[in-house]
Amino acid sequence: MSFLLYYFNGCRLAEKVFPDEDYKIHKNLLIVGAPGTGKTMIMQIFADYLRLIRNPSQFENLSVTQMMNYYKMNGHIDLYSYNEGQSKGFNPAPFNICLNDIGLETENQKSYGTSLDSVIDEFLYARYEIYQQFGKKYHITSNLNIGDFRKRFEGRLIDRFKSFNVIPLLGNSRRR
Repeated sequence: MSFLLYYFNGCRLAEKVFPDEDYKIHKNLLIVGAPGTGKTMIMQIFADYLRLIRNPSQFENLSVTQMMNYYKMNGHIDLYSYNEGQSKGFNPAPFNICLNDIGLETENQKSYGTSLDSVIDEFLYARYEIYQQFGKKYHITSNLNIGDFRKRFEGRLIDRFKSFNVIPLLGNSRRR
């Protein structure tokens, strides 16, 4: 928890919490672990906390299911990438975001012939560009382990995962 508190408040002490890791405060977060270990809940708590204190690192939480439903209804995911619908002129208005539960089976579905896992890929490509151009972070939670990520995503996307601090949440499900 101390790492996340330091990290979200832009404090370089975050980089020293786990000296054996190469965590950096400028990187995005990829939180991985078994179902029920608290990945999504931790990010929901931090999203609320950062919003309450009006921290510039605040972010919106988005589930893969929400994004898939939005795509099925609208045929695009602009709201969660460049957010051009909210922009003035040709200036996109992206925001920090956390995509929860990458790797769900729902990604294997199709919508009017479009594979929804390609929508996830599109999101990741766009968010990497946004991170590079606008400094807007994108965090991810997933039940996939690193080996599963390598199987699921192509080489170009895997290379972009270097922009993440990979944080494993270990243990059994805490759900009751």
